[in-house]
Amino acid sequence: MTTADLILTHGKVTTMDPEHPEASAIAVKDGLILAVGTEAEIRAHKGPETKMIDAGGQRVIPGLIDSHTHIIRQGNNFAMELRWDHVPSLADGLRMLKAQAQRTPVGQWIRVVGGWSADQFAERRLPTIDEINAVAPEVPVYVLHLYDRAWLNKAALRALGIDGHYYEPFVSGRLERDDQGNPTGLALARPNAQPLYALLDMAPKLDFEQQITSTKHYFRALNGLGLTSALDCAGGFLNYPDDYGVISALNTRGEQTVRIGYQLFAQRPGLELDDFKAWHDLVKPDEGDDYLKCVGAGEMLVASAYDFEDFSYPRPTLAKRMESDLRPVLEFLFENRWPIRFHCTYEESAHRLLSLVEEVGQGQGLEELNWIFDHGETISTETMDWVARLGGGISYQNRIAFQTRAYETRYGTDALREVMPVKKMMASGVPLAAGTDATRVSSYNPWLAIHWAVSGKGRGGDVIWDPQNRIDRHDALRHWTAEGAWFSREQGKKGQIKPGQFADFAVLDRDYFTVAEDDIINIEADLTLLGGKIVFAKDAFSDLAPPPLDALPDWSPLPVFGAPGAAPRPGL
Repeated sequence: MTTADLILTHGKVTTMDPEHPEASAIAVKDGLILAVGTEAEIRAHKGPETKMIDAGGQRVIPGLIDSHTHIIRQGNNFAMELRWDHVPSLADGLRMLKAQAQRTPVGQWIRVVGGWSADQFAERRLPTIDEINAVAPEVPVYVLHLYDRAWLNKAALRALGIDGHYYEPFVSGRLERDDQGNPTGLALARPNAQPLYALLDMAPKLDFEQQITSTKHYFRALNGLGLTSALDCAGGFLNYPDDYGVISALNTRGEQTVRIGYQLFAQRPGLELDDFKAWHDLVKPDEGDDYLKCVGAGEMLVASAYDFEDFSYPRPTLAKRMESDLRPVLEFLFENRWPIRFHCTYEESAHRLLSLVEEVGQGQGLEELNWIFDHGETISTETMDWVARLGGGISYQNRIAFQTRAYETRYGTDALREVMPVKKMMASGVPLAAGTDATRVSSYNPWLAIHWAVSGKGRGGDVIWDPQNRIDRHDALRHWTAEGAWFSREQGKKGQIKPGQFADFAVLDRDYFTVAEDDIINIEADLTLLGGKIVFAKDAFSDLAPPPLDALPDWSPLPVFGAPGAAPRPGL
């Protein structure tokens, strides 16, 4: 009988293995699941050095997998951000801004970057620039709302030298100006978010070691929510390899506590093929290790193929040149066996994109690449079947939960009931997994996404789906665990609590399967293991907690105001 390194007992273990769906104990050896079963079966693997953990009857699940997020970019910035993910009112948010302004030193900014929506506020409205200026008159403030707008207070405009003479070098969007031509501080994206990101990129950044610390704190917050793996979709202003030094260093040091598969995102409109050719000389798909590896290309393959999902603005039509831009990129990637993923919000965009993917991919073994269709808020059953026929999978996210009222205002209640048709995706048989698309629109908290899928509600409690279109709790969790492995081409390696798979699992602080529906958003992990190593522990498991992380900058909002998975320091 093989002796285990670690045994967990007295758990309500949801394995996501259909052959053995429930268990009470788990044995771990060399970072992998050794055995799963009853107390008696698993205790047979106990040796004199085996670490024993009593789960105390709590729910145990496989580590969550976010199939679409921007974890590397967020890690570099996490320490600087004031999070509004769970703030119940605009008044509370403004009070947080005022308090943070009193502790932010000269040279630093206050940033509220994504993860919130006006729908969640008791006031059901956005802040005004006057309100932001009133609570923070001297410290630069940047507040981003979804993909549609950002506010820069007077201090931020001064810091960036933005005045009536400022030339706007933006691809689209604009700065709102008063009757005298002076920028008010409101920046609008119509619909491309590039100007919002460009302004944010002009703000001060953390140095390399501070980014290391910031990323470790972000990973621990994710571990505190039970998340152990993510597919990173890069994003604007994250350049490979220049901006990947932090994650590479953490990987080299053995300090990475979330497994990451990363895709490379073209950054230079019109020069995308040059980017991918250069990257092909540096890295290949599946190159890396079990903690950090390249997965493929995307989600932006070419700029002209990107249909932004600002539902407060009319649906964009892809440029006429899209096919001629995208064709050579697809030809190069498929010829060199690069899996792709591509952003696609609207049915109208999907037809053009899939037509080209099918044409270029013929005879290229497309069905073997586990390529990914991202988002799909308005796609039809025919499009789902088309993706499946070409060997692709769909990664869906809860972006609509943050834009519920905007979508209903533009497209009507009947359209809202049919948006983001996950139940139909399930019926199509296409490989399907869930994610957040965090953090510049959605929160990184996976339980907000799971709650949306189960309840069919937006962030403000507005009904999106009728009951028949909602997802049961088991299926919603399956899309965050077992189904996610396909998307990084790691089937059989993770996503289940099953012998031979990675020992990635979490003990939850409340039972996901029995808590009240609206309490799902409050779920956190009490204990999280990655490869059999404890990466997060609190409450009943506090004595098992890993060592404290290096301190954040003393002005960081996180220790005072907290964030999902990261409680504020007691007494502050």
